Amino acid sequence: MTLRLRDALPADLPAITEIYRDSVLNGTASYEILPPDAAEMAARFEAITGKGYPYIVAEAEEGTLLGYAYASAFRTRPAYRWLVEDSIYLAADARGRGIGKMLLAGLIDRTTALGFRQMAAVIGGASPASVALHAALGFEMAGRMKGTGYKHGQWLDTVFMQRELGEGTGTHPDPDAYPGNLFAG
Repeated sequence: MTLRLRDALPADLPAITEIYRDSVLNGTASYEILPPDAAEMAARFEAITGKGYPYIVAEAEEGTLLGYAYASAFRTRPAYRWLVEDSIYLAADARGRGIGKMLLAGLIDRTTALGFRQMAAVIGGASPASVALHAALGFEMAGRMKGTGYKHGQWLDTVFMQRELGEGTGTHPDPDAYPGNLFAG
């Protein structure tokens, strides 16, 4: 099967919404209990892409969306502007096929090219597959918070992982270039 990564488009939102819906209802990556509707997913998409953060999809040759990933602000205070958090969601039948790794690698490339210096992974449910995926692409453990969520009748831990992007903390960033100007008035 031939796959391609590309920027997500508003036309992808129905498929993105359905992938996320399944993850909310059946998984622990998201601590949401009720899946957001199409209008809420569109608002979230616009909030992320409107600030210039990358939002990408993995598409099968025939056009089926198999997963999506995006980077967004880890926190909204200005000193955090060099740090992004990744989010990756896959269709149920796309899991375990290397598509998540492809999406994460594409996201790392895009955020590095934009000038971000750090990427954080906040892994709900401490998913072993997600931890392994992030470790395979150079993320290191940054911590574990126990019992942070309660979903599907169980307490869930959250794992934090982190990796440097580009020059990391080796040099000072340019405050006048993106993402330095993300919080400019």
